[in-house]
Amino acid sequence: MMDTMTELRARSAGNAGNASAHSASHLLATLELGFGRDGDTSRLVHRAHFGPLRVQKALYPEGPSACHAIIVHPPGGVVGGDELRIAAEVGPDAHAVLSTPGAAKWYRANGQVSTQHLELRVQAGAVLEWMPQETIFFNEADVELDSRVRLAGDARYLGCEILCFGRSAHGERFERGRVRQRLRIERDGRPLWLEQGTLAGGSAAMDSPLGLAGQTVCGSLVAVGATLGSKGMAALRAACREAAAGHGSTGATQMKSVVLVRYLGHSSEAARHAMLAAWQQLRPALIGRAAPELRIWHT
Repeated sequence: MMDTMTELRARSAGNAGNASAHSASHLLATLELGFGRDGDTSRLVHRAHFGPLRVQKALYPEGPSACHAIIVHPPGGVVGGDELRIAAEVGPDAHAVLSTPGAAKWYRANGQVSTQHLELRVQAGAVLEWMPQETIFFNEADVELDSRVRLAGDARYLGCEILCFGRSAHGERFERGRVRQRLRIERDGRPLWLEQGTLAGGSAAMDSPLGLAGQTVCGSLVAVGATLGSKGMAALRAACREAAAGHGSTGATQMKSVVLVRYLGHSSEAARHAMLAAWQQLRPALIGRAAPELRIWHT
C-alpha cells in the first residue's frame, strides 16, 4: 500500500501545475484516499485533496471494522470544462464504504466537456463499497465518466450508480448533449467486467429498447466476489421488484463472481429503493454482514 500512497502523493504534488493549464473559469479538483487495517479497526490513513473535493472525517456507524467516508463537493454542480479526479485505495483486510451527501449535478456544457475519473484499488482481503447518490445530467451537458476498479487476490467490491437524464421534475428532457461512460473492473490485472457506451440527447438510443427505451432514469449495482444460488437470485430479483413498487422495471444477472442489478424507469426515488434493496440482499453474500441504513441517502 505504501508504494501506491507514494504514487498518489506524487500525483497530488503535481496538481498545482495541472491546474495552471486549466482556464481560470474551469475547475480541477482531486481527492486521494487511503484506508488501512489497524487491529480490529479500518482507518482512513491517507487523505489529500486539491480544490473543492474532500472528506471531512471518518465515520463508524456499524462498528470499527468498516470505515465510512462521505465525499463532499462543495460547489454542488459541475459545469462545462470542469474535471474531477477521485482515487482511493483500500489496504489488505480493510473495509471502506464511500458515499456522497447529495445528488451530483452536471450542468450544460457551454462548448466544454466535463469529466470525472474514478480510480479504485482494493488489496487482498479488503472490501470497498462505492455508494454515491444519483447523478443528474442537465439538458445540453457533455460529460465523460471513466471508472476503473482494480482488485487484488480475493478483494471484494460493490458499486452503485443512478443516472438521471434531464430534470423530469422540472419538465426538462435530455434532448441535447452527450454522456460517455466507461467502467472497467479487473482482478490481478485480468478483466472481469467492461462496460462502455455513449448516449446522445435526443438520439434514437433514448427511445430504443437497446437504450433507455423512453425512460429517463437508470440504475446499476455490481457486486464482485459474491456467488448466489438460484434461490438467492430469485430473492434478489423479488426484493428489487418489490422495492421499485411498479415505478419502473428491474433485473438481475449473475456471471461467475459478478452479480449485476439494473433499474430502468422514470423515478429516481424508485431507483434508490431498488438499489438499496439489492445492496441489502447482496452485502451479506459478499462480506457476511447485514447492510446498515445509509442515513446520508435520506438527508
